[in-house]
Amino acid sequence: MPPVSQGMVVQVPVSLSGHTLSALSLLISVPSLIASARCRSRDGLSLGTTFMPSSSSSSSASPNPTMFKSRRRFLKLFGNACTTCGARSCLGAEFQRVCEDPQCSSPSTECEENSFRKGEGGGIGRRTFGAGLTAGTVAAPFAAAEFAARALGDMPVTIEQVTPPIAPSGNLYPAEERTVDLFERNTYSVVNIFDVTLRPQVNMTGSVEVPEGNGSGFIWDAEGHIVTNYHVIGSSLARNPSPGKLVARVTLLGADGYQKNFEATLVGADRTKDLAVLKVNAPIELLRPVNLGQSSRLRVGQRCLAIGNPFGFDHTLTVGVVSGLNRDIQSQTGVVIGGGIQTDAAINPGNSGGPLLDSGGNIIGINTAIFTRTGTSAGVGFAIPIDTVAKLVPQLIVYGKVMRPGLNVQLAPEPVARQLNVRSGALVLSVPGTSAAAKAGLKPTRRGLAGNIVLGDVIVAVGESLIINSAELAKVLDGYQVGDQVVLKVQRDDSLVELPFTLEESVR
Repeated sequence: MPPVSQGMVVQVPVSLSGHTLSALSLLISVPSLIASARCRSRDGLSLGTTFMPSSSSSSSASPNPTMFKSRRRFLKLFGNACTTCGARSCLGAEFQRVCEDPQCSSPSTECEENSFRKGEGGGIGRRTFGAGLTAGTVAAPFAAAEFAARALGDMPVTIEQVTPPIAPSGNLYPAEERTVDLFERNTYSVVNIFDVTLRPQVNMTGSVEVPEGNGSGFIWDAEGHIVTNYHVIGSSLARNPSPGKLVARVTLLGADGYQKNFEATLVGADRTKDLAVLKVNAPIELLRPVNLGQSSRLRVGQRCLAIGNPFGFDHTLTVGVVSGLNRDIQSQTGVVIGGGIQTDAAINPGNSGGPLLDSGGNIIGINTAIFTRTGTSAGVGFAIPIDTVAKLVPQLIVYGKVMRPGLNVQLAPEPVARQLNVRSGALVLSVPGTSAAAKAGLKPTRRGLAGNIVLGDVIVAVGESLIINSAELAKVLDGYQVGDQVVLKVQRDDSLVELPFTLEESVR
């Protein structure tokens, strides 16, 4: 192939990798020098010409793309060597001058001293190594107009070049769309509740410690009634406030995204079921009641969602499944609540009192407790079933308390019953003389003439529900209301007796 000095124009298609393209386009660091750069043509070369390798035969195949892995490789293709001193000229150099070596018989151009390094085979300075990119080829010599001045310290890159492409978000998947829609429809029904006797405190590290009395609740109706757990405002209720007294402050979320604070007064509370009802005087547009569901139709494995204010982070959504049914909940008030819903949706301090929703957006329970050894969610949370809540909340609104049905008799504790050889059923210890139980004919436990203990009636069933012990009797009676007619089946001596009974309000 004839040398470049003979005036041939050689076209070189170059396929460049991403790193090489960046090197060729970015390694220009002195904008003032670039602007004044001019290369001189010599030996018949046309400046700015795109170089392609020639082929000895016109029928030969196109050459393979040339990859430049170093400046030396670049000079081997685009530099001319002096026949005497061996110095190479950089056709793409920003500064050139005639070689000053007096022994050089064929002077050639070379780079500025501070940008040109002599050595074996010649070399090109890092600050003068650059190329203009045109349709995937290297143009040599390189016109300065093809480069934008880039000077960002010692890093010749731009923000756009180091920013990866951003993919469009696109549409949500159908399952995600349903979850988002469910949250947006129900989040306005969830409120944040602060016990007036407690205040969040900032510790020495600057973080906010949220008291246990700060929890969640939900709007029950358009009259401004708020339902929550008893223990959320337990500090205020420990002072035995009368209905209508200020016990909490409630934060409601408006359609504009801003939260409004209101004072909440006590309507009614029931420690046994860990329930409390408050009332706020808020504009009707802020009161968006929840939709009641049915907890009796729940099945293990179905999807559920919890909305609340864990650790003070308002309107937080967590998703899980119903993990179990009919669990006994050890409430923070110290009582056991039967028929609880177990879920693996994350429930933490601050979630108490918030709604547990099904996949249709209907409330199926009130988040009330977690099983944990660390104080945070361990994947075992519990909720009071909404069927129980739906029976008790109207009574709290109307009467300020729960009208709980009962027999108003004294039952033997389970250890005592076992000592008396009662293995199944609820043993009646005493019956008040003027009670409905006395009128129905229930017999108490008593002493015989010889001082021996004569067992009283043992209640073994209420209607069709079998009774194992006194705790089971209380659970069964919770399913009835005051004034309901039931049939008590009792074991008396060696016979089974049925006694019609009208349930009355429990005084215990």
